[in-house]
Amino acid sequence: MSSPDSAMPVLTVDGPGGAGKGTVSRLIAERLGWHLLDSGALYRLTALAALKHGLALDDDVALASCAETLDVAFVAQDGDARIMLEGEDVTGDIRTEAVGDAASQVASLPRVRDALLTRQRDFRAAPGLVADGRDMGTVVFPQAELKIYLTASAEERARRRHEQLLNAGVDANLASLLEEIKARDARDMQRAVAPLKPADDAVLLDSTSLAIPDVVERIERLLSERGLDLPN
Repeated sequence: MSSPDSAMPVLTVDGPGGAGKGTVSRLIAERLGWHLLDSGALYRLTALAALKHGLALDDDVALASCAETLDVAFVAQDGDARIMLEGEDVTGDIRTEAVGDAASQVASLPRVRDALLTRQRDFRAAPGLVADGRDMGTVVFPQAELKIYLTASAEERARRRHEQLLNAGVDANLASLLEEIKARDARDMQRAVAPLKPADDAVLLDSTSLAIPDVVERIERLLSERGLDLPN
């Protein structure tokens, strides 16, 4: 028997890191007035908690327990969303390369994915949900009204990340970032459980040469075609 919220529409935005999923998903959610699920944040939070508590990144039993009991809160503050872990603001911490790499390792563990699956589905609520991740359309919300697979070349994604880090005052090596991105892509695409890939009915968008507003406009057009018009 499905829950009352199972009839609420869902837009999934999957793809590799650095393709623009997070920004695009946030903008669309704001335009629609829908809820937003940043599934990657949940995996990054699990990884950060594991690192803080000295858990091995291949201990699936301990990590699944950690995922089930995460003390997490998403708090709106000064027009932004702050992410709290165990009462501490970790909004910036979970976006580091080290935590991103650890999250990719943690996400390959079946027990961890099972532990977070229900948490992710609980985000589906009226009036609708925009779900950003790597397996939103293939595993978490396979019946979503619209599925987007947003990608970009590894080189372009490395360039964007390099620019982002430099703007934040963080020294970074472009060649190293490119190698890290390629390694993470390979791990995400080759994992045994819920590998990164487009859903069979996903619309593929390549953002290598597209600005964020162009991507948003294309998705808005697709939503309209499916009868999910945005407010004027």
